[in-house]
Amino acid sequence: MTVLLSGWGRTAPSAARVVRPRDTGQVARALTAAGPRGALPRGLGRSYGDAAQDAGGSVLDCTGLTGPVRLDPDRGEATVPAGTPLGRISAELLPRGHALPVVPGTRHVTLGGAIAADVHGKNHHADSSLGAHVRSLTLVTPDGTVRRLRPDEGDTELFWATVGGMGLTGVVTEAAFATLPVTTAHARVDTDRTPDLDATLELLARDSGHRYSVAWVDLLGSGRSIVSRADHAGVQDLPVRLRRTPLSGGGPGKVLTVPVTAPRGLFNRWTVAAFNHAYYHKAPLRRRDHVQPLAGFFHPLDGLRAWNRAYGPAGAVQYQCVIPLGEEDTLRAVAADLARAPTFLGVLKRMGRATPAPLSFPRPGWTLAVDLPADLPGLRNLLDRLDERVLAAGGRLYLAKDARARPETVRAMYPGLSGWQRTCARVDPDGAMVSDLARRLDLRARPEKD
Repeated sequence: MTVLLSGWGRTAPSAARVVRPRDTGQVARALTAAGPRGALPRGLGRSYGDAAQDAGGSVLDCTGLTGPVRLDPDRGEATVPAGTPLGRISAELLPRGHALPVVPGTRHVTLGGAIAADVHGKNHHADSSLGAHVRSLTLVTPDGTVRRLRPDEGDTELFWATVGGMGLTGVVTEAAFATLPVTTAHARVDTDRTPDLDATLELLARDSGHRYSVAWVDLLGSGRSIVSRADHAGVQDLPVRLRRTPLSGGGPGKVLTVPVTAPRGLFNRWTVAAFNHAYYHKAPLRRRDHVQPLAGFFHPLDGLRAWNRAYGPAGAVQYQCVIPLGEEDTLRAVAADLARAPTFLGVLKRMGRATPAPLSFPRPGWTLAVDLPADLPGLRNLLDRLDERVLAAGGRLYLAKDARARPETVRAMYPGLSGWQRTCARVDPDGAMVSDLARRLDLRARPEKD
């Protein structure tokens, strides 16, 4: 069946033949039957741009690769089919006293997609990205071979090429990862309002005692922020009414839906400035030890279904970069440039240890992510200028969010790209694994010599 597919930003849709495998054998058959336009796995479609599209090719909808979460509590390890959404995994782990080690900003991501993007969360400064916690994975390569990979033995190059590899080494059908033991399904959250970007950076930089930290940043308001820092709550931290069942109640609450696509031009400097002002002043100036369900802390936007419609018929572009420590002047300059555009979703996080994955985005430093209307006048030129600043500072863009970068920019930002290309060429010499993203950025080009 041919289907028109797009990313979460709803830009640049393309048509592909969609197949829905239910097990590893069906994945292998679908890959070996792919035509000249190749094949690509797809999860729940939460990459913003064209990473999960293959125009004219075969897209494997992997959401049917599900099953029970197998937990080994003695080893602290869960083994899960790769098409399982993170929200479902969390719902099965929490009642048993375990949590995902890393969660991104939405629970609507499959485990396989999370590995392909090497997702990071609010705890990257403490716990790195998801790839650091994956203990093994099962990968079906384009010739139909089923490979079981580990990070520390066997074909480690292929393991790390798959982590963060955007689905271009094959299809992950199952993975095992280390879990995080917890005693409740809640977080204990500290909140501070800061007056500007410098105060926000200072607070995030000197805070080393919290596992999770994130700042919502008002770029139109000199970088004033709402900084949230949290840890997993213990039973003694809960209100008395929650202590009898401490491992319940951590799931999502009431979910609302954006019913229709917003009219063009709804987001402008005046409407966004008004929203940002109200949102900033709604938060407490300083609050300590507020108990909150984990889903509410990790995934606030999941409380609004189809919120991407709010950007209008042209959709949205997310710009997410990471800028190394010591390059805070570049971060300030990027923030100042973005202040010229209407954005209410500015998110700033501190980053820590990177994984060995050559296409993994996170590295020590600061990551800033903003959503922008795709039809904003002058947007491409603005983002091209930001790319130049980020590249000069030694930073990079997040491929899972990208919809418009230039190939030469990405090559310069990812010095491990040529090694990744050699690994791909070894297991996929015909270049059967491909995506619109890979074509646009020429990711599967012949590897350069180091």
